[in-house]
Amino acid sequence: MKIATLTLVLCSLFAASTFADWPQFRGENALGVSEESVPTEWSEANNLKWATELGGEGSSSPIVSGDAVFITSYSGSGDSLLRHLHRIDLNSGEAVWTKDVPNDFPIDSARGYITEHGWASNTPVTDGEAVYCYFGKAGVYAFDFDGNQLWKARTGGMSSRKAWGSASSPILYKNLVIVPAGEETHAFIALNKKDGSEKWRAEHHSYGQTYGTPILVNVDGSRTDLLYAAVANFRALDPATGEVRWTADYNLPGNMSNTAHLSDDILTISGGFPRTARVAIKVGGEGDRSDEILYDTQKPATYMTAPVEVDGVLYWIADSGIAFASKPGEAEEIWAERVPGLEGAGGRGKPFYASPIVAGGKIYAVSRANGTFVIEPSEDGLKVIAQNKIAGDNTLFNGTAAAANGKLLIRSQKALYCIGE
Repeated sequence: MKIATLTLVLCSLFAASTFADWPQFRGENALGVSEESVPTEWSEANNLKWATELGGEGSSSPIVSGDAVFITSYSGSGDSLLRHLHRIDLNSGEAVWTKDVPNDFPIDSARGYITEHGWASNTPVTDGEAVYCYFGKAGVYAFDFDGNQLWKARTGGMSSRKAWGSASSPILYKNLVIVPAGEETHAFIALNKKDGSEKWRAEHHSYGQTYGTPILVNVDGSRTDLLYAAVANFRALDPATGEVRWTADYNLPGNMSNTAHLSDDILTISGGFPRTARVAIKVGGEGDRSDEILYDTQKPATYMTAPVEVDGVLYWIADSGIAFASKPGEAEEIWAERVPGLEGAGGRGKPFYASPIVAGGKIYAVSRANGTFVIEPSEDGLKVIAQNKIAGDNTLFNGTAAAANGKLLIRSQKALYCIGE
């Protein structure tokens, strides 16, 4: 009996130890993958653990550290605009605290695409001790887990000519918070995690009108590159100094809304306007690598959403509602099919705003107005195994989902929802 009990306890401890946090946009290095399984079907009566109203809108994603969920929102407009950081208990859905960030700097007015995603589109990042929030022209704020403000740092007050507002999310590298402030100052800014002091700044005109999140790449075990898909070019920086290591020009002349995907040593990006295409290159190297682009293809591409990878295959759903599968480094798609069950576009003809994620080997794709599609990865074609809608919430679902500690978190313009056994 004692042996059986001990075995049960050890198994429980081992299972608990395999749970992983979701510390930034799309999880570890923005890959959008969790090994943990979550339910494939849910409703008000089944597998919906809790729903917490946020009291504000937003397109940012939730992040998770232990039992703490952090998410941003905004309320009001103009001089009365407030941005909010919420801490919510992962297990109960209880709102632990909310911190307000005042509008102390002129913002982009409510017009055009700013009305599509609002003023809380940047996902925060955490190191398990503090949470770091980028609020566009309001700057970067650091809070501890008790809600105490540690510091704030101004980033800049510029606007692109389209005045779409900020959407890129910060990442962490060692003792630095790295902020892609392309919309506000056409620069990457690295801040000290302790006090918010600026450590380096890398400026370039191609960072304007960029809305993706940077990723980190280990190159042959000898160095780490900070990689970003900017307007018309890949850019790889030294994350410790901001110095440029290599660049590669591509024919994607504007509006880079996407986050690059890393598959082993292959970097893939899709986006651009008015020309939208998918482009790939191998990581590493030095200097101008424009002649090393692996492919440039327009057909299987997406303007907004990033892919996920399962068993060596990339899957993504374009903002237009077409799902694709392809192999990393290969221009041709394996298949392309329209997602069924899309009854309404959900805003400006784009049924998808959020990028898909993977949990327990299955793909979860949150649409704006038609629920969450659960997809079985397959090279044989699109296999939708469930379409889950949350009754009573008719607002848009713009935020990418998060998966942590066996739970799936989905946000709308109204509330945050937790799906779990």
